Amino acid sequence: MLPGGCADRLVSSEVSVARRLRLTVAAVAALVITPWPAARAVGPQTAADTLGRSPSRLFDTAEPIAFTLTSDLGAVAKDRGTQKRVHHAVLSYVGPAGDSTSFDVQLRTRGHWRLRTCEFPPLKVEFDRETAKPALFAHQKSLKLVVQCRSPRAYANYLLEEYLIYRIYNLLTECSFRVRLARVTYVDAAGKRTPATRYAFFIEDDDRMAKRCHGHVLEQQGISQADAGFSQMGLLTVFEYLIGNTDWSVAALHNIVLVQDSMGELYPVPYDFDWSGVISTPYAFPDARLGIRTVRDRLYRGACRTPADFAPLFVRFNAVKDSVYALYRGQPDLEPKRVAQALGYYDEFYRIINDPRWVNRELIHNCLPG
Repeated sequence: MLPGGCADRLVSSEVSVARRLRLTVAAVAALVITPWPAARAVGPQTAADTLGRSPSRLFDTAEPIAFTLTSDLGAVAKDRGTQKRVHHAVLSYVGPAGDSTSFDVQLRTRGHWRLRTCEFPPLKVEFDRETAKPALFAHQKSLKLVVQCRSPRAYANYLLEEYLIYRIYNLLTECSFRVRLARVTYVDAAGKRTPATRYAFFIEDDDRMAKRCHGHVLEQQGISQADAGFSQMGLLTVFEYLIGNTDWSVAALHNIVLVQDSMGELYPVPYDFDWSGVISTPYAFPDARLGIRTVRDRLYRGACRTPADFAPLFVRFNAVKDSVYALYRGQPDLEPKRVAQALGYYDEFYRIINDPRWVNRELIHNCLPG
């Protein structure tokens, strides 16, 4: 417990920070903000590109949103320990009628590898259920916000590509995490950092995703692939092979959320794809025990199946091929060379699954027994 004098100063400091946040948000409209990466000045978000454009719920559409987060960014960026602090922030935007809307949120840093290595850490945005919120954020309690790891242009590509991977899995199954792309303007309440606008995306809450799957989250380790339903388990393993991702484990619940339905059937749902081969971020490397040199080298990590088992799965992947490619070709601000690289990587996957000899060599021969 803090001594009386320290506690009084702490309360006074928190009140002061809150007042500064409110003053800063009020001044945002008057700022000339230099967004990243474009070297041009822009004003506050307008009705054409803000949250207020659509009254739908957050994950009901893929249309990008734009908003401003105001907080003590220096304090947030330094929060890398295991005991996460709560950081007061204000989320604000300009509605379609030109009216400015803002409400209080809380920020926490999160993650593991990116928390340690990124210039700005991944965030969890927590909403006060007692505080009035616009319809878009109605009923939200907390959301993960995936942010751009570092400043160089390449990291904007990596973020957009990870966002698209979530969208690919959405094409394959409803039992997947929905995402919403955003342009976020970060404003430092302490006035020590220049405002910057970067891409980010929200990820659907675990429990809400599980509810859509008519189940609940099961936080139980030690579940084998054989314990999960083949339809969803097989879909997951082939999907991870598609994107060249080996950074996952059902048994360890590593980058996997398990959903159990009312009949007891298990559905593994993947997330966190920045170590996938199709993106090939400079910080990603494979586990040495896997016997592959780089994350670009595909390795099937699913249980052994017969060609007849794989056949209906391959039909599903072939059915969404054109839609997958259209996602990349239609994504604004994703550099053409990155689009070409990703589609070339997917071309290889489709050649493999449509050639029985390659299926036998790459998936059946390399499968996990038992």
